[in-house]
Amino acid sequence: MTAGKEDCTFEKRGVKMAEAVIKINGYPIKVYSFNTVVVGTGAAGLNAADRLAGYGQKDLAIVTEHINAGTSRNTGSDKQTYYKLTLSGGEPDSVEELANTLFAGQCVDGDHALCEAALSAQCFLRLVELGVPFPRNRYGEYIGYKTDHDPRRRATSAGPYTSKYMTECLERAVRAKGIPIFDRYQVIKILVSGNRLRGILCLNLQNLKEPAERYALFNCKNLIYATGGPAGMYADSVYPFGHYGATGIAFEAGVKGKNLTEWQYGLASLKPRWNVSGTYMQALPKFISTDQDGKDPREFLFDFFPEKGVMLTNVFLKGYQWPFDVRKVRNGSSIIDLLVYIETCLKGRRVFLDYRENPGNEAIDYTALSSEAREYLERAGATFGTPIERLAHMNAPAVSFYKDKGVDLYREPLEIALCAQHNNGGLAIDHWWQTNVEGFFAVGEVSASHGVYRPGGSALNAGQVGSTRAAQYIAAHGKGEPAAVETFSAEVATAVAEALTMGEAVLDGDDNVEALWAEAAKRMSRAGAAIRSRDGLYAAIAATKEELANFKQKVKISSPQKLSKVYRLYDLLLCQYVYLNAMADYIERGGKSRGSALYTDPDGLLPDESLPEIFRFTLDDGTRGDQVQEVSYCNGVLEFNWRKVRPLPKEDDFFENVWRSFRENGNVY
Repeated sequence: MTAGKEDCTFEKRGVKMAEAVIKINGYPIKVYSFNTVVVGTGAAGLNAADRLAGYGQKDLAIVTEHINAGTSRNTGSDKQTYYKLTLSGGEPDSVEELANTLFAGQCVDGDHALCEAALSAQCFLRLVELGVPFPRNRYGEYIGYKTDHDPRRRATSAGPYTSKYMTECLERAVRAKGIPIFDRYQVIKILVSGNRLRGILCLNLQNLKEPAERYALFNCKNLIYATGGPAGMYADSVYPFGHYGATGIAFEAGVKGKNLTEWQYGLASLKPRWNVSGTYMQALPKFISTDQDGKDPREFLFDFFPEKGVMLTNVFLKGYQWPFDVRKVRNGSSIIDLLVYIETCLKGRRVFLDYRENPGNEAIDYTALSSEAREYLERAGATFGTPIERLAHMNAPAVSFYKDKGVDLYREPLEIALCAQHNNGGLAIDHWWQTNVEGFFAVGEVSASHGVYRPGGSALNAGQVGSTRAAQYIAAHGKGEPAAVETFSAEVATAVAEALTMGEAVLDGDDNVEALWAEAAKRMSRAGAAIRSRDGLYAAIAATKEELANFKQKVKISSPQKLSKVYRLYDLLLCQYVYLNAMADYIERGGKSRGSALYTDPDGLLPDESLPEIFRFTLDDGTRGDQVQEVSYCNGVLEFNWRKVRPLPKEDDFFENVWRSFRENGNVY
């Protein structure tokens, strides 16, 4: 291994960048040196870069697999929600009340709840200034509505594409500042020395054929990791194609995980991947299942519900109560999720929403619905016609969205499944969103600031707050040059060589990486998604462990152009192994069903005696709501630690004292 001198140092619109070339395992590898590198171009990553530049940090860059991919830019729902402090009307609200709401979600650290409450107005109004079209009345109030787990009316929305608008506006701000963006670079190794971040190794996805251009190193003092949730783990997923996550290699680098058991799962369409919440359900579509060839269609909900009015009420409520919630399985709308799961996962059939005809092919008797459902539809003027006519009347953009994606709901049914939707857990962080690895910050969905439950839309706020906090801390305490290239090379050479060796070992002339990926993702959707059992988890853990142990011997590709899939599969398996073990540890410690996960319990109760035994469960009693599960991974060995949540901070709010401390010693940091 040899390290060369820095080839060049230049300025791009005020942004400094140094470049050098070193050799490892015979590969010439470019080294780019920055104070801070942001990985990811979703709303959180772009905000981090924009904020850093605004705070005066010019020595930074963004690294992304594809600037137009990712969840922020490509996902949403019928009315995607942004959750923030109340900014309208006479209904009382405060930072403390909002913090209490977030903290009440169970397994939430109080400092995160307070930060997300305190900065919510600042971050929301920043997005408004950047051009996100959040609605307001003629007097300037940002009117709100109630979302799930929300005692106020704090939610707002810019429509189905709220996060897309956020990302586009933030990208314009980043480009206006001239911040370098390394597009089509996939992070494959996080480089750490002595629990201190050193940088990242990336694949150059545009030059995989050329050994001299295939890899790139980023030498940095700070890394803001905004890679999103570990979407690649699941086969049944609402995450958009092109979003995979990169949490596994963070575990490998020594970053702790937190609340990994806590996910949200919900009904979603498969092509395109999109949440079928809200009016998609409130329009009362027909649920049909078919065999794999699309034949033998039948309305399977009638097999369970003896009364049509009760069935339609539950379908309607599925819109309000969209994510699968184990508390709503008995006599609640989440029974719909289980019935879909039975058809798709247990019977191997396909499930569709059909908006062309009413359930049962007959006019709906709206008096048979619950008062809540009937009154809502009456106020919306939607007690008429077919599901597609009601949907178009209540939410025309919801129909247009699918039409734009090539699905005409007037002419064809929409295939759905119970899908992974959001990870409430992730990488453990402090109240500046820094992990246990010094210089490594995790923001957005990859970070664990949520708990078991959270208000709808709070994830968008958390991404903006966390990235702002990380940028503030780096601007104040993370200044300075990264390590000299010679020092950097010496510290990371062994880790880089290991990653390069993996890529060389799998080049065999055969191809099986896609098949292995599909098998692993399906295994995770069956064992570690909404329905979990002890036996299923341990079988999946054993299979994943075996694949990791024999990775270089088992995985084969025919050309270097498939290296990206190899490194993604490795990250996926690492991630699955840690997450599955976290779920098993939860069971071994007596954990019961909670949130969006039903754990099979032979001593529990069935939601209905007609359902399979896999759905027998015991509801968690909430006594673990003040406990956080953390996990460390090191060379295949996992260590779990359970601790009390950090309480909500109680600060001295006497103005003169805070002002003096702020002026004299920068108490903010």
